[in-house]
Amino acid sequence: MNMQRHPSAALQLHRIVMVGAGGVGKSALTVKYISGDFVQEYDPTKADSYQKRVVLDDGPCTVDILDTAGQEEYAAIRDNYYRRRDGFLLVFSLCERDSFLEMDQLRRQIMRVLDEDVIDFGSNGASNINGGNALSIGTNGAVDIPMVLIGNKSDLADMYRQVSVEEAQELALSWNTMYIETSAKTGQGVEEAYTELLRLVNRRKLRESLANRQKLQAKAMAIKDAQAAAAAAKKDKACCLM
Repeated sequence: MNMQRHPSAALQLHRIVMVGAGGVGKSALTVKYISGDFVQEYDPTKADSYQKRVVLDDGPCTVDILDTAGQEEYAAIRDNYYRRRDGFLLVFSLCERDSFLEMDQLRRQIMRVLDEDVIDFGSNGASNINGGNALSIGTNGAVDIPMVLIGNKSDLADMYRQVSVEEAQELALSWNTMYIETSAKTGQGVEEAYTELLRLVNRRKLRESLANRQKLQAKAMAIKDAQAAAAAAKKDKACCLM
């Protein structure tokens, strides 16, 4: 299937990654979002990346979706993928409880990989940056990594559901994020899931941009004050010599 992978326009790029066990429907969700098609056959994915132009609340942008492998033999490679991404869709199957039970461990893995790359926003709005791929700290002290919890295969849930809405919502609440049920077959919740994650990514980037501007403004003010102090000292010295 041919999909758009490298749009030519220089729009803001939001990079997200699909995370979850093999067979939960990560590839099917990606294809549904990108092209509107439903891929029924399961083909274990090593990793693939797709791009799509979308319009968020504040204008157009490009989303780059990395569809990772759920198999454990690719776990070492996934760590490198995580470091290059802005947000995460954590996907489990509503019909496979074991895939749900893996969610918290996968989230902890993401947090472990990104642990050295954190911005701590203090009460005064200033930032303490540690690492180059910075992420913010929420008001509750949790790392504010943009992510959304996805329960996929809702079209089969009436007959085969193994994870209740309440327990999935409870897990998402403990992460300080949202929970959305989706179906790659019917399209239920697919657009909403990606859009909400992109909004979280965009808001985090806006916060980072504000923090960087404040840091630059504080630095410029410090330089200006130092220059003024040096000029005043020079003037005082000249007056003493007269």
